[in-house]
Amino acid sequence: MYRCRECGYQSLKWLGRCPQCGTWESLEPYQEQARPSAFESVSPFAAKPQSLAEIPSEESRRWPTGFSEFDRVLGGGVVAGSLVLIGGEPGIGKSTLLLQIAQQLALATREGEPVLYVSGEEASGQIKLRADRMSLSIAKNLLVLSEQSLPVIAGNIAGTKAAAVIVDSIQAVFPEGAKEGVGSTQQVGQATFALNQIAKSQKIPIFLIGHITKAGDFAGPKAIEHMVDVALYLEGGRDSDVRILRAVKNRFGSTDEVGVFQMKPQGLEEILNPSQFFTERSREPKPGSVIVPSVEGTRPILVEIQALVASTRSGYPQRRATGLDFNRIALLIAVLEKRLDIHIGSDDVYLNVAGGLTLKETATDLGIAAAVVSSFKYRPVDVDTIVVGEVGLSGEVRRVKKLRERLMEAAKLGYKRAIIPKGENFGKVDLADLAPVKDIQEAMEALGL
Repeated sequence: MYRCRECGYQSLKWLGRCPQCGTWESLEPYQEQARPSAFESVSPFAAKPQSLAEIPSEESRRWPTGFSEFDRVLGGGVVAGSLVLIGGEPGIGKSTLLLQIAQQLALATREGEPVLYVSGEEASGQIKLRADRMSLSIAKNLLVLSEQSLPVIAGNIAGTKAAAVIVDSIQAVFPEGAKEGVGSTQQVGQATFALNQIAKSQKIPIFLIGHITKAGDFAGPKAIEHMVDVALYLEGGRDSDVRILRAVKNRFGSTDEVGVFQMKPQGLEEILNPSQFFTERSREPKPGSVIVPSVEGTRPILVEIQALVASTRSGYPQRRATGLDFNRIALLIAVLEKRLDIHIGSDDVYLNVAGGLTLKETATDLGIAAAVVSSFKYRPVDVDTIVVGEVGLSGEVRRVKKLRERLMEAAKLGYKRAIIPKGENFGKVDLADLAPVKDIQEAMEALGL
């Protein structure tokens, strides 16, 4: 039997390239240890089944982390006994964010209960230097442990009676008896399983920092994502100070919510009004720029979509999109060519969501189409106008969810006009001009395009 040292994929024969993670020369000989039968391990003193109706609910036991954006993604705060995994590219700010959260949790504990920050990658002095650089007012009950041995870490968690634990990182924690090296799939899986047992038995939240692979997946066995209660991903570009926190798994809340932060010398700072942050108001109209109200989870966020249509300099027109679904862009361009009779098939088309946010919902279709037409015709859209609606293959503009919330967010920021799908019922909103449209032809006419 052969097993990939990067992702744990198993094969009966040696392969030069792992079919699961794509890593070359990573399959190594592996002999699975014989395991006792499941029936042999059953004890007469094992846990007994309970009536679900009689089990006390612990859903209300949520602990605010001190960051409302982080709490939003968690579903209202961290749940006691939960195991939370945070991944992201190197240098994106995972350790910085969790050091700040450790400080806030230490300040919020009852009667000064300790919060334990465990680092297997940095010495205690290095963590102190980082805290000083961030100008943190360090709480006395914030304890730091530089250790990789899992038994030592578990002993300190029990000995200090920590109210919360942060482990940086799970790839650096080495279980007792592990036969493979640090960072291996076996080591990561065993360490995660053990820490999950500690979190559940002691009813304390444990936060894990996890590395990611080149493909953007969590490093280690796939089972790690099944073991944790919450899996978060911190993303952001190297050339941008904006950080977006997303949930890819959440047993205690929605996976649609996002948290928005800005990296500063003092650490990560919450962006409490993302709409205002992502739509820097300019009184000068610009061709190819359109404001769209997107909904991330339960919160409407206004963002600026930028388009540039230019003559191609090669035989093959380029299509590039940052923060948008490429396949959706191709579909919308085809609809524009067919329904509006504009010819951009031989032009380069570039699209970008200002601020680094990623949009996935189809309610932004009409705004994307308007930005492309605006750039193609070099006619700007009025700066006080927002555009929202899903576009079908026949060019019709379809209804969207939470339209009232989107319009109220736009009115709050001073926008006066909205291009919306026809037939929507949303009650009264404080916008001077609402222009319902049934298809993209009417929408472009309403926008003066």
